[in-house]
Amino acid sequence: MVRIRLTRLGARNNPVYRVVAIDSRRARDSQYLEALGHYDPRRKVLKLNLERVDYWLSVGAQPSNTVNRLIKRYRQTVPVAQSPAAPEQPPLSPETVGDTDVEPEQIEGSAPHKPESAN
Repeated sequence: MVRIRLTRLGARNNPVYRVVAIDSRRARDSQYLEALGHYDPRRKVLKLNLERVDYWLSVGAQPSNTVNRLIKRYRQTVPVAQSPAAPEQPPLSPETVGDTDVEPEQIEGSAPHKPESAN
């Protein structure tokens, strides 16, 4: 069975944990299937890839008690994923798609076009 749990990183008296999907029979710090985030309990820093966490939960992975609390805390602090706010622009009509009267020299930051000389 796959578990979502913490694996310990960091130095002595300075723990840092990685949230991982791992086979439940493996040792705490052994090879894992996928890293899903990290947690630093001293600085209270938590970062999770909720998309991948949700995937592993959907296929039957069981989170440890600690990771379950961390996931709930992270869901409360992170806003619901929304599409990036793009300014609304009217859709291009078929008549205007190929209609551009802008020369390369008029575009800011573009290099002027120099015709190649024939040798």
